[in-house]
Amino acid sequence: MNIAFFIANRLRQIGRGKKTVSARIITIATAAVAIGTAMILITLVTVTGLQEAIENKTAAFNGHYSISTFSNHNSKLSLTPVGVPQSIKEQLRALEGVVGLEGVAYKGGLLKTDTSFEGILLKGVAATFDWSKLEDFLVQGRYPSAAQSNEILISQRLANRLALALDDRVLGYFQKDARQRVPNTRRFIVVGIYNSGFPEVDNTYVLGSIAQIQGLNKWSASEVGAYEVFAPKTLDDPKLLQTIYNSLPMDLDVIPLKEQYPSIFQWMALLDYNIIIILVVMTIVGVINMATALLIMIFERSRMIGLLKTLGSSNLLIHRIFLTNGGFILLRGLFWGNAIGLLFYFGQRYGQWITLDPITYFVEVAPVSLHFGFWLMMNLLLLGVSLLMLWFPVMIVSKISPTKALKFK
Repeated sequence: MNIAFFIANRLRQIGRGKKTVSARIITIATAAVAIGTAMILITLVTVTGLQEAIENKTAAFNGHYSISTFSNHNSKLSLTPVGVPQSIKEQLRALEGVVGLEGVAYKGGLLKTDTSFEGILLKGVAATFDWSKLEDFLVQGRYPSAAQSNEILISQRLANRLALALDDRVLGYFQKDARQRVPNTRRFIVVGIYNSGFPEVDNTYVLGSIAQIQGLNKWSASEVGAYEVFAPKTLDDPKLLQTIYNSLPMDLDVIPLKEQYPSIFQWMALLDYNIIIILVVMTIVGVINMATALLIMIFERSRMIGLLKTLGSSNLLIHRIFLTNGGFILLRGLFWGNAIGLLFYFGQRYGQWITLDPITYFVEVAPVSLHFGFWLMMNLLLLGVSLLMLWFPVMIVSKISPTKALKFK
């Protein structure tokens, strides 16, 4: 049997229920560890959830990577057609980490009703487009049919501004270039309304048939403005990015999602500092409380320490006894902290009781996400760092003289 563990466990059992100073301090230390762990876990699940929700929304409407000509990268509009041989498209679809390849085109224009008008960005998609990516955002109606090129899907925000409802007809005005004096007119039918909660999308995006843009730009049926590559992961994969780039002709480039929306992803990167700051602050608070509790326990048990030294116990054994006691306090605090944090996680995931301002946070309900690896690493990091830092207060055991400790009762 481990002697240090046995003695530490006996001390813990003897101390239960006693109204000593160390018992009160231990309770405070346990509460500090629990609160710190809960705060870290809540921050982790909310920040991760927010980042993933925003990345998923932007990827659903733009793909994880965009392949187009270099001239098109200076603007969201499809200025020149992209021609990719079928063999290369099949090669891209077969790449590990690629789950979809969609040919799209973008055209700036204007939607006008009898009483109002709004500038739009018409995104044309092919008949093979996978609409299931947008199923979480569909509010009313259905997706545009491949057989009807004049059907469109608009945002709830545009529908409200233009006072449009399902099956309403609306005029669209588009120019091929600046030299065209009279814009081209198209009559659309609203068959669906979506709400992404993402202002940059909801303010302008209208989804319809790519045949409309091909006709407006006088392109052939095989020409598109860009290819959107979809991956199962929300985070960019540098290796996959390089593989896609190496597979393309020299006149084409590939841009990851983070470069398409740099300001948004830079803002999200700042959220990582919240986790780091809270992790450091809460760990320091927990360690200070734990160190205080251990010091008081050591002073209360000074006669026991003197007796153990008299019986031949080494300083290392006594260190391990008090570190084991500290480990008990840490584990108890981690247990309750994780319980509180997980209760918050499941409550928000299924209850959705915390709402956010979509204009500021791009989502209406605070999303949460928990990965087992991050959760386990967080707990092991807290446990390891705390135990390592507790070596310093227990070093005072080496300074206790057995003769002085046993001199007075």
